[in-house]
Amino acid sequence: MTHPLPQSTTCPYCGVGCGVKAVVNDRQMTVSGDEAHPANQGRLCSKGTALGNTFGLEGRLLEPRIRKNGQMETATWDEALETVAAKFAQIIRDHGPDSVAFYVSGQLLTEDYYAVNKLAKGYIGTANVDTNSRLCMSSAVAAHKQAFGADLVPGTYEDLTEADMLVFSGHNAAWTHPVLYRRIETRSDQFRVCIDPKRTDTAKAADLHLMIKPQTDVRLWNGLCAHLIARNAIDHDFIDQHTEGYSRLMAALSADDQSLDAIADDCGISVVDLKKFYDGFLHTPKVVSLFSMGSNQSSQGVHKGLSLINAHLLSGKIGKPGAVPFSITGQPNAMGGREVGGLANMLAAHMDFDEASKSLVQRYWGSPTIAPKAGLKAVDMFEAVRTGKIKAVWIMATNPMVSMPDTNKIHVALSNCELVVVSDV
Repeated sequence: MTHPLPQSTTCPYCGVGCGVKAVVNDRQMTVSGDEAHPANQGRLCSKGTALGNTFGLEGRLLEPRIRKNGQMETATWDEALETVAAKFAQIIRDHGPDSVAFYVSGQLLTEDYYAVNKLAKGYIGTANVDTNSRLCMSSAVAAHKQAFGADLVPGTYEDLTEADMLVFSGHNAAWTHPVLYRRIETRSDQFRVCIDPKRTDTAKAADLHLMIKPQTDVRLWNGLCAHLIARNAIDHDFIDQHTEGYSRLMAALSADDQSLDAIADDCGISVVDLKKFYDGFLHTPKVVSLFSMGSNQSSQGVHKGLSLINAHLLSGKIGKPGAVPFSITGQPNAMGGREVGGLANMLAAHMDFDEASKSLVQRYWGSPTIAPKAGLKAVDMFEAVRTGKIKAVWIMATNPMVSMPDTNKIHVALSNCELVVVSDV
């Protein structure tokens, strides 16, 4: 009797992207960590270990359903696809391409992202394609583009253990990225700082917890920038050769009292702890600063990311092993979606809606049209559904009734929408 061979795959939960070895026997699946995978090196958290429990058919939708006379009725795939295609075509014909929208997900494969983006922007002619990644990563995207000119993370997981100082800024890694945190813990001599208004599991294990007042992150990081300048602890060659705007930053910083006493008072922490953080950053060549949802999900999210990145740019602690500002995502494929254009304000492959990019993408796709301008982002998209501007929305692998702000408004929007299509299991 031959036994099934293990198949290499990836855990679909958080942003670590753990490698998994899966063995399937009928409808039973057992999993183990892939020791050769660079992300997790064989480790799995409780979610990854329990992946086999999700493999059954219990509670799954096994065939398409169409609402008829207020009731969901089973349909064939041909009937479902023909219904969706005909209704989308009718709405586009009657109201134009911007009357439809697609709301997708960081749980999709990159290929799925690519296909829906191409369909919407190249064949329908609308950029109303946005994602639940908007709720977590859009502020980091904007910070990256303003700081680097492109949406990129200038580091790898290897930097996390290469660094001699690790800063968690709004990032409870012990809870949200446990496998990555176990990897970090292999460095016993690393100085760890947690910046968080709450005493999280990560904060409890840190060498220094800066329990700052909410929304004082920018003040803290700008203060660090001012401290680096005042101590002449900046990398002049790097600034001259690779950055611009240094004089503007200095002018902006000089508008505030940058004394340690003033910064500590504004942030609600002790001067002793503040100085320990600033001096640690100043005197440690290899520093990685992780920022995640606690930083991103804020009305100041872009500025929080920029102020952290600026500290690394000023000190030249970027682009070197163990020295990097590191935005860490919460979903398995938020970055893959951004790579292929799965955002309303991005055409494809990090290109914007300038004429040259639109011409290039349309030629590459061989598509009959191209979206002329950026589309509606997630919150604005569902508001347009609520007001009737968008008359058809296709939701893929996400549940905005749970994840979007103001769920009552989302319920009203979807209840009144002429056509709602949901792709989920």
